Amino acid sequence: MKTRYILLIVLLVCVGVAGYFLGNLGQSQTSLPTPSFINPRTFDKYTILNLANAKIEGSQIALGEKLSETSLYTSYLFSFRVDADLDGRAPKSVTGLINIPAGNGPFPLIVMFRGYVDQKTYATGAGSKRAGEFFAQNGFITIAPDFLGYAASDKEAENIFESRFQTYVTALSLIQSLGSISSWDQENIFIWGHSNGGQIALTFLEITQENFPTALWAPVSKPFPYSILYYTDDSDDRGKLIRSELAKFEDTYDVELYSITNYFDRIKSPIQLHQGTSDTSVPKAWSDELANQLKKLDLDFDYQLYPGADHNLNPSWNTAVSNSLEFFQKHLRQS
Repeated sequence: MKTRYILLIVLLVCVGVAGYFLGNLGQSQTSLPTPSFINPRTFDKYTILNLANAKIEGSQIALGEKLSETSLYTSYLFSFRVDADLDGRAPKSVTGLINIPAGNGPFPLIVMFRGYVDQKTYATGAGSKRAGEFFAQNGFITIAPDFLGYAASDKEAENIFESRFQTYVTALSLIQSLGSISSWDQENIFIWGHSNGGQIALTFLEITQENFPTALWAPVSKPFPYSILYYTDDSDDRGKLIRSELAKFEDTYDVELYSITNYFDRIKSPIQLHQGTSDTSVPKAWSDELANQLKKLDLDFDYQLYPGADHNLNPSWNTAVSNSLEFFQKHLRQS
């Protein structure tokens, strides 16, 4: 009898313990947040592949003040709207410079992406004005965005990396807006990019996979974030802010998803690469490596070297811009 009582007590204790744990398990499960409360990560939308799948719309390109007029072309300020945050809530205004050839047209068009210019000294057209005027004199509309934070454009993003990624969104939106230019032939689009503008152009080609013949002048072609870190000594704080923000970024995001070097195989456009051998801003070795990588892709590819030329291809600028014009003319589509 005594043994039965002991077994009964043990059984009751076991049932109680099991009930306690099962009860707590149920409480812990019901206290977990549901997926609807989990916020997406802010910068995932800017990866190269996510931008390739994003629906980015254009807007009306509005001509503004006439800046100059010659017998061959007229220069205007222009503006358009960009959904830079990709949320459809607060489009921002981006300004820029457009040159339209004289005559009735229609004309082919070159989109121009400049390199780095200090915001404190920047003026609309800086970094692309001279080349843009040359191409316009030879029958091409040229259009160069200032980008957010420059000239009369709206303010750029507060985060330095989001600001960088939104240059791609601006470029994509601009392409979608070109149809509002009445003097464009609605068929021929070319790309010209210098320095960091070359990096924007390469990223743009990877995202779109479109056939836009592209002239790259001393492009920044190294992987992200090295393409930024290389230049940190030029900043006032010797790169302290950039390195601090980068550490935070890499704690959350995979930098490989934002790096152009991982997606060269998505490029489908003819490319002409220009490089000065005395360039101290973009080392010749970078363009040599880029050339080797692009040659493997079976693209229509041309590599032009300019002995003794600097980052702006001086003193061979006239030769370089003439070579670029010939490249664009070669790839004109006749309707």
